[in-house]
Amino acid sequence: MATIQFTKGQGTGNDFVLYLDREGNNDISQTQVAKICDRRFGIGADGVIRVVPSHLVSAGAASLAEEPSAYWFMDYRNADGSIAEMCGNGIRVFARYLTEKNLVELSEGEVLHVGTRAGVKDIQRNRAGFVADMGRWRLEPGEVLVHADNLEISRPGLAINVGNPHVVVALASEKELAGISLITAPRLDPVPANGANVEFVVPNEPMVVNGTGFIKMRVFERGVGETLSCGTGVIAAALATRHWAGQNAPNHYSVEVPGGTLGVRIFATEEGEHVGLSGAAELSFDGELDLAKL
Repeated sequence: MATIQFTKGQGTGNDFVLYLDREGNNDISQTQVAKICDRRFGIGADGVIRVVPSHLVSAGAASLAEEPSAYWFMDYRNADGSIAEMCGNGIRVFARYLTEKNLVELSEGEVLHVGTRAGVKDIQRNRAGFVADMGRWRLEPGEVLVHADNLEISRPGLAINVGNPHVVVALASEKELAGISLITAPRLDPVPANGANVEFVVPNEPMVVNGTGFIKMRVFERGVGETLSCGTGVIAAALATRHWAGQNAPNHYSVEVPGGTLGVRIFATEEGEHVGLSGAAELSFDGELDLAKL
């Protein structure tokens, strides 16, 4: 296919180019993804999402085995064209795309099952937009030393996996958070095998108000750079803050990123602790892209 019909979408400023591949025969290359995401010579985005039926892609087989109703698969690529396991903002924008393009019906209280490389994710509507059950998470062993430009000394980071890998660093003040430079990627020691997104976090003062924790965050996404928001990064930041705060820490968090605010809820299930992510997801505009001109 020489052209694709695309839609631009964003969740708290984390922006994506989405396109429908109903027949599963229009997978674009890593180079094409990178060109599409280029903010000067392409459309400009933090990533590309192919909206494709699960049964038409090899990665979708595991999703259907886990949940047969996960008809749609979120095939997500970072801005450099590399494959990512999960995107918390992207999956809410994915749900917005499916509902607004009349590919699915999702009433209040209903659950939409979406296949991803990090397993099937459950999505519902809420007042803010959509809430996604992002499933299980895990604390990785060991400590990672993190150095960023304009950060005077290296800081210890907490490694957390929420479907994709993260390293979370606590900073001392909002001034320190604003002062770090994320033009280049933070250096990690040891370097994670699959890389990692890196979040820098500062709690509000007071941190807890009416049972909710309030924190601020900036993020450097692997394969992208600094972004206005990162949904899985927000989750990792909330989990790390709860870990550092100790036994009486809350399970609800409001996380402020440069692009807005997202909500995190940590809750128990029969299979273990899950994490929910809520926030706005919007579609900006539609267009047509001639792939031959990339």
